Formats: sequence, structure tokens, C-alpha cells
Amino acid sequence: MFPDDLNEQQKIRLQKVEDLRKLGVDPFGHRFDRTHLSNEIHDTYGELSREALEANEIPVIIAGRIVLRRTQGKAGFIQLQDKNGRIQVYVRLDAVGEFQFELFKHSDLGDIVGIKGVLFRTKTDELTVKASEFIHLTKAITPLPDKFHGLQDKEEARRRRYVDLIVNEESMRVARTRPRIIRAFQHYFDSNGYIEVETPVLHPILGGAAARPFITHHNTL
Repeated sequence: MFPDDLNEQQKIRLQKVEDLRKLGVDPFGHRFDRTHLSNEIHDTYGELSREALEANEIPVIIAGRIVLRRTQGKAGFIQLQDKNGRIQVYVRLDAVGEFQFELFKHSDLGDIVGIKGVLFRTKTDELTVKASEFIHLTKAITPLPDKFHGLQDKEEARRRRYVDLIVNEESMRVARTRPRIIRAFQHYFDSNGYIEVETPVLHPILGGAAARPFITHHNTL
């Protein structure tokens, strides 16, 4: 029996957790070592032609969260997102075998998986990893927001910041850029002999030269 406060999708995913256990797969994973991040693949091999990729058969091992997924019979595509970006993965039954393809078919958006394979270009010329192994790492119980519209409610995005960072690439870009800018300012002023002093706006101790405590009120929300 599932808790009453779960929605239908969460109940389905919890059932998949039990199905994974029956298959001898740990639903919540194990250590997995990767060789590349998505941005490293794009930066290093993004300019190679289809012919060059086929001739060299460049091996990669990647891991990430499934943020897009589509199946086509005995094959399918997923978009994996890691901490630095996204990359497409192509999974075929005859390449990964029946057991791993079954894991692929039962995967959901939000799941974290590991992929071993080689690089190639699709008919649309997109740099893609052709999977030779599909490794389940972690099952996501709570579904991600709609893949096309994302987290539209700004208040909800602030409350569920972790979800916003998953589905909104711009939010992730800002989150990664902001500390770099702060560190650059700190480095500049530190190298010029300045001392960083904390100046909290709100403080539990009353203070300030001319500041006086006052009483106010607010209406019940």
C-alpha cells in the first residue's frame, strides 16, 4: 500500500522501484565513474565531422538526469543533463541487450543513469552518444514539471529552487555565474589591500547611530 498523499504518477514510480528490486537492480544506485562531462564532449569533439567520429570511435562514459525522452520501437533517444549542460544519447536494443533495454523502457524523466558508448552524429547532425551500456543509477519518485513549459509560476520556482535549477537552463546558468562574479570582485579587492567586512541589513541586536526601535503591524494573510 502507498501513502494517501501520493499522486498517481508517484505511485507508478514507486511500483517501478519494486520492479527494479525484483530484477536485482538497486533503485537508488551505486558509485559510477564517468570520463566526460557534457560540455567537455561538446568543446572537444563538437567540430568533428560525421566521418571523423565514425573513423575514430571515440569512447565516452557519462552520467546525468534524464530531462527528455522518446522511444521508437526497439530504439530511443534521451537527453541527459549533468552539472555543466546536456547531451543526447541514442539507445538501441541490439546494442545494449534485452535486459538493459528493458531498464531503458522503464526509465522516467528525472531518473539518473549512466551511459557507456561512442560518439556519432545523427541525421540532423547532432553530436550524440551511441550507448553500448545503459546503467540505472537513481530512480526519481516525483515527476519533473512539463518538459515544454517548465516551472512557469515564479513563486513556485522560488520555493522549489532545486526543481527550477533542473528544468530551467537559464536559472542554472545564473546560479553558476553569480558565485564566479562574486569571487572575481573579492579577488580584485583583496589583491588591492581591501578588507571584507560583513554588514548585515537585519540583525537580532538593536543598533545603529540614530536608529530607534518602533512598533508596527500587518494584516492577517
